[in-house]
Amino acid sequence: MKTLKITGLMITLLMICISCEESKDPAGERGIAIVPSVSTPNPGFLINGDEDSYIRFDIDLPDGRHPEKTEVVVSHGTNFERIKIADVTNFPASITLTLGTILDAIGIGMSSVSAGDIVYIEVEVTLDGKVTRSSASLAIPVVCAFDPAFTAGQYRAVSTTWPADGPVTLTADPDDPYKIYVSGLAELDGITEDMGPLVMHIDPATLKVTADKTILASLAFGYHDFSYQSASPGSFNTCDGKYTMSFSITVLEGSFGGPWAFTFTRK
Repeated sequence: MKTLKITGLMITLLMICISCEESKDPAGERGIAIVPSVSTPNPGFLINGDEDSYIRFDIDLPDGRHPEKTEVVVSHGTNFERIKIADVTNFPASITLTLGTILDAIGIGMSSVSAGDIVYIEVEVTLDGKVTRSSASLAIPVVCAFDPAFTAGQYRAVSTTWPADGPVTLTADPDDPYKIYVSGLAELDGITEDMGPLVMHIDPATLKVTADKTILASLAFGYHDFSYQSASPGSFNTCDGKYTMSFSITVLEGSFGGPWAFTFTRK
């Protein structure tokens, strides 16, 4: 009986060894790939119709890794042509790509691109014949040129989560067209807006929008210091002047929950 148990154990161990040798790591070969790091682009968009508009970003590789080649590839929308546009040989590297250069590489004209399109930028690294890409491709929007006249005026503020729908007034700072004042938000709740206005900032490099914490009313619903501020960065559409925002709404005594989604649409 003891001999049978020992023999059975040996057969089991042999089967385990064979299984280990034959099974493949679902993650693929480890320690082989080189994954490049790619910085956030600045500017983070391309301007429709302007072949000289550009993006700039940095590429780096892990220390001590030497790939056979590193290439920057571009695609228009979800076509994912992945056309090579640049070779990179020294690291870290700063890459600048214009809209004109990108369109020439893909082989399309300016008329084939519209505001709202997305250009994808990826970095491909080849080592031992294996190609790996940056962990996150850059999705670069094509936008309209920034026009200060589109940032201010009479707007309609609407929230699908906070009970607000009505007129507000946006005014640009005379010394800074990217600094915007919003008046009338508290009045949408029937509150006397004796303070404010809300101060918002458009980032010229990304068109993201943030709002400073601003007290709009000294009293609201029996509470004090009714305030708005951005819960996370919003966005500004340079083609139609629309703002898409996410706000925290608070009082001195606490918060109303949220975040609360708002849109400001030009009238």
